[in-house]
Amino acid sequence: MRHSQKHIAIIGAIFFALTAFTSPLQAQSEGKLSLKTVCIDPGHGGHDAGCVSRDRAKTREKDIALSIALKVRDKIKANYPGVKVVMTRSNDTFIPLNDRAAKANKNNADLFISIHIDATTNSTANGYSVHVLGQSSNKNRDLFRSNMELTRRENSVILLEDDYTTKYQGFDPDDPESFIFFNLMQNAHLEQSLEFAAEVDKAMRSSRIAKSRGVRQNPFLVLWRTTMPAVLIECGFISNAADLEVLRSDSGKDGIAESIYQAFVSFKGKYDNSLKTGDVIPPSESSAGVYSAVEHNSHTEEVRTAEVCYGTQILASGRKLKTGDGYFKGYHPILVWNGKLYKYIVGVSDTLEGARRNHAEVKQKFPDSFLVRMQGEKVEIVR
Repeated sequence: MRHSQKHIAIIGAIFFALTAFTSPLQAQSEGKLSLKTVCIDPGHGGHDAGCVSRDRAKTREKDIALSIALKVRDKIKANYPGVKVVMTRSNDTFIPLNDRAAKANKNNADLFISIHIDATTNSTANGYSVHVLGQSSNKNRDLFRSNMELTRRENSVILLEDDYTTKYQGFDPDDPESFIFFNLMQNAHLEQSLEFAAEVDKAMRSSRIAKSRGVRQNPFLVLWRTTMPAVLIECGFISNAADLEVLRSDSGKDGIAESIYQAFVSFKGKYDNSLKTGDVIPPSESSAGVYSAVEHNSHTEEVRTAEVCYGTQILASGRKLKTGDGYFKGYHPILVWNGKLYKYIVGVSDTLEGARRNHAEVKQKFPDSFLVRMQGEKVEIVR
């Protein structure tokens, strides 16, 4: 594709992003006061088997993903009869990535859950991971270098579709330049996607595949066109013997489905409450820019608004979460309110050097985190 064609494609993508997404507050104004519809997307299907185990059994990702997805569907239907559950596929059918998002959008879904199984040439790699739309987890390296193999593999499904270059506006899964799309298109529902991803990450720890590989941002095409909070879950590694044993067993798949269902229950409770009270919850006990007590080198101290200090931002949200929320993985963040969002910051130090040392540890649990400079209500990214 010539550069001019690619530029036109990018402009088209930006236009779509600016016109297609509906914010939670817009949804509230239209009278949608609760999470009423969820779309569950079993990855792959039909002539697209996804990952396949290396042993004689040749277990296929598409079959495991469908089984887990149907179990999640049944659990939601049994306990929330008022919630509509939409499946992108309920049998062994090939569904183009574009059509998966389109089905969720057409049904006005409030949440999109895409279920997959991971694989790698390293048979020792194991555990689950949860992904939302965005750039590479590390902002100091190329867009998807940190997870290139997984991102390319999941996106390469479009090569099985007819005329994919037209359908996906010139997107080529083997051309890194195509990923400029995602530099300019941040999901309007990123905060809520991250919140649901955190719930999944926490709930999955009680399944038989208990190792968390974290919550990550990656440019997955299946999440690109969705107009609601959306996550992609890699439930385990088909290339790892221990994970595969769990993924093959009915009890193992049911345990994973139960974890995803419990994450749904928790997220729905927060979602419904936030839409009833307004997506942005103003601070009640402090004014803009006032910090709460913070964890600082294993002890607690008060940070004054007039002082300049540094830390690692791990989340920005319109809703106020308790500092003990499972999303924070044991950290006790400070909250900075700028009139629109709460910014959650950990590893605070009065020097940039100290904050950098803390950041090295924090980013192991929060790969999407980044260093910031704070003073009053101002929080600026440290380049």
